[in-house]
Amino acid sequence: MGFGQWLGLLVLLAGLLLLWSLKGVLLVLFSAIVLSVALNLPVRALERHWGWRRSWAFLAVLLGLSVAVLIGSVLLVPPFVKEFRELIEKLPQAMNTLLELIDANYRAVILNIYGSDSGLPESLAELFRTRTDVGNALERSLQGLLGLVGNLGGGLLKVVFVLVLAVMLTAQPKPYQALAIRLAPSFYRRRLKVVLGNCDSALGNWMVGLLISSFCVAGMAGIGLAVLGVQPVVANALLAGLLNVIPNIGPTISTVFPGSVALLDSPWRALAVVVLYLGIQNVESYLITPVVMHNQVKLLPGLALLSQFVFAVLLGPLGLLMALPLVVVAQVLVREVLIHDVMDRWLLGSAVGAATAREAPED
Repeated sequence: MGFGQWLGLLVLLAGLLLLWSLKGVLLVLFSAIVLSVALNLPVRALERHWGWRRSWAFLAVLLGLSVAVLIGSVLLVPPFVKEFRELIEKLPQAMNTLLELIDANYRAVILNIYGSDSGLPESLAELFRTRTDVGNALERSLQGLLGLVGNLGGGLLKVVFVLVLAVMLTAQPKPYQALAIRLAPSFYRRRLKVVLGNCDSALGNWMVGLLISSFCVAGMAGIGLAVLGVQPVVANALLAGLLNVIPNIGPTISTVFPGSVALLDSPWRALAVVVLYLGIQNVESYLITPVVMHNQVKLLPGLALLSQFVFAVLLGPLGLLMALPLVVVAQVLVREVLIHDVMDRWLLGSAVGAATAREAPED
């Protein structure tokens, strides 16, 4: 390698290190882009189907969302906060009930299999000290978590920044897109415009599918919990729909709250809640998602789970939330740039070289 090649390699490595040091800022920027794509969907619909000018369509969407958020804040947020606090307060009691149930079965197993003179601990209280300590520790942890959530000023500032930036990107997307394209080499700018358009379409399709899926999950959870008589219905249904945004992990977390409340009533009701949520997730995974995502965005479940783990470790909670949008974009970039623009050209070049070698006369 010559001096120029070594210099280019050093510049590339320095650029990668700079990007890695700015990974938090880039993730916030990507979050704003994802939100901008979501806002752009109804704006484009008004432009295409109703013939509105973009400025008027954007203002109408912004006004409609503001009214919807205001109405939702007045009608849904107060009862949701009240019911969610009740859920948090009942969790320690539910934990103690669960430990008592496990303790009774543990004692029966020890006595029936090993006998009373086995020398083994005959209760979980002896094995894990006292149950009240576990419940009190859980209660203190949850209270600390609520206090932490209430004091997340930095997180709130970040959310406001993402919202403002998303609105600015949605209001005038073309200048920002043109700026990103101009940063690429001149020979690739036209192709990059196509690739960015494909990324935008993939993100939009994924968001529409996720929105429909989350509404279906929230509706099924609300109906099922109402039939089983597990309260509060509204808070648990909204949690199920919101946590559906985080596949694999979100549905598991959403089962904890209604299952804990049902356990205070009776074990069979808690088991019924677990069966209900397992059924909802199977219907969502094998019926709703394939129908909604048909001919749109197809993500392998293993790839989705692996991406959540990797981005959560590398980028924290926001990385976990943005894992699937990142995978959707990465999937398009790998297909369009790496496979189509690089590897397919290598294959074509190899085929042309082999054909030339076969046609060349032997010495």
